[in-house]
Amino acid sequence: MIPRSRKALHLVADFVRTPSVGRSVGALLAGAFLLLLLVNVATFVMIGRTAQVNDSIEDAQQMRRAARTVLIAVIDAETAQRGFLLTGRPQYLQPYEAARQTLEPALEILHRGDADAELRAPIERLQTAVNAKMAEMDSTLALARQGRIGPAIQIVRSDRGRQLMDSIRSDIDTFDQLKSVRIAHRVETSERLGAITIVINTLAAVLVLVMGAISAWLVRRYVMEMQAAREALDAANASLEDKVRERTGELTRANEEIQRFAYIVSHDLRAPLVNVMGYTSELEQAGRTIDKAIARAEAERDVDPEVVQAVREDVPEAIGFIRASTTKMDRLINAILKLSREGRRTLAIETLDMTVMAQGIADSVRHQTEAADAEILVGELPPIDSDRLSMEQIFGNLIDNAVKYLDAGRPGRIEISGEDVPGGWIVYRIADNGRGVAPRDHERIFELFRRAGRQDRTGEGLGLAFVRNSVRRLGGQIDLESELGKGSTFLLKFPKRLVLPDSGAAL
Repeated sequence: MIPRSRKALHLVADFVRTPSVGRSVGALLAGAFLLLLLVNVATFVMIGRTAQVNDSIEDAQQMRRAARTVLIAVIDAETAQRGFLLTGRPQYLQPYEAARQTLEPALEILHRGDADAELRAPIERLQTAVNAKMAEMDSTLALARQGRIGPAIQIVRSDRGRQLMDSIRSDIDTFDQLKSVRIAHRVETSERLGAITIVINTLAAVLVLVMGAISAWLVRRYVMEMQAAREALDAANASLEDKVRERTGELTRANEEIQRFAYIVSHDLRAPLVNVMGYTSELEQAGRTIDKAIARAEAERDVDPEVVQAVREDVPEAIGFIRASTTKMDRLINAILKLSREGRRTLAIETLDMTVMAQGIADSVRHQTEAADAEILVGELPPIDSDRLSMEQIFGNLIDNAVKYLDAGRPGRIEISGEDVPGGWIVYRIADNGRGVAPRDHERIFELFRRAGRQDRTGEGLGLAFVRNSVRRLGGQIDLESELGKGSTFLLKFPKRLVLPDSGAAL
């Protein structure tokens, strides 16, 4: 988990350090996100403050209405009091009681402002005046119920009630003015907060649009640069294809020249080699004739011993060395000619049943495997569209090599298998439990005229070089997995279908 986190951090660090349109657009998007986040926070704060201001405005309006309710209730109570005093009818007491019930909740609302020092004084004065006014009206009504109308009217005429009403009106006006000023101030604050919220959101919207425009411009520039780069790449690819075709033609011509040169050289070398071999035979015949003459001379006891040794030992030995060398040179020339002819041969594509082909090659060397106490196991091989002769030569050489270099110390086992691999390729394996190849010789054995390990088998070091050349002509590759003393595995990788050039020339 920790290595993955470190890898992620390294990737992020590389992304941040490397200038690119992705980094620029990412930075702009991150900036837009942060801006929107800040705007949302600011809007949330502004809305909260606006809500608080609006709540305080609503509370102030409620208190103003409560003050007016107190005044109206006192006036209603005074009207009901005077109606009862003048008529004595009980129905006038109902509005009075209703007014008293209205006063208490209204005064409770007003007392919310007690915490405010500026409002506390008018509220307390109003409460005192209302209590006094209601006590005055209660006393007159009590006298009237007792039938003492005169003293009750006398209290009314004392002008005390009017003074209390004037005080109530004055206190309510003072309270109302204070609240009106505060309400106006809070309305102004609410409007200002709303305007600030609108300005912030407008600026944020403008900045987001600007960032969006910059991002669009960056993306457009990036797309244009990509288009230009693509056009340049297309042009480069077009010129590269022309160069590849030109170089391929040059290589093909050079390869053909090399093959022709090898053929000519091999052909020209064969003529003097044939002469050497012919004269060697004549020397052998002359040696036999001289030997007969020496034999007759020996009978007459008139021969130098050194002459006898030269004729019977030195000359045959020299002729033997000449014949062995010419024979080896003849094999080398034949191998070179084989490579030259194979390189100039036109390939023919056909669908090959590789299982049948490999089994046929294995059957052709059965006498060798039986003599070596070995077996060849051919698995189910995937078919391929390729050149039959080349595939037969490749598999034939590799199977022949595997049989030739088996380990005499254990029963031989050669396995041939294959499989399809992704990408339109086929891999064949030829594995043995023979001598194996040391790691330092894995590449060397594919070189021309090079061999590895004990040289106790006939050969000129051309087989694997021929195999690799043929594999490459078929568009494939050959690899070796081997360990000395444990066996070898040759891996052949070919395209599932060989595609020849348009000209039909050999690959």
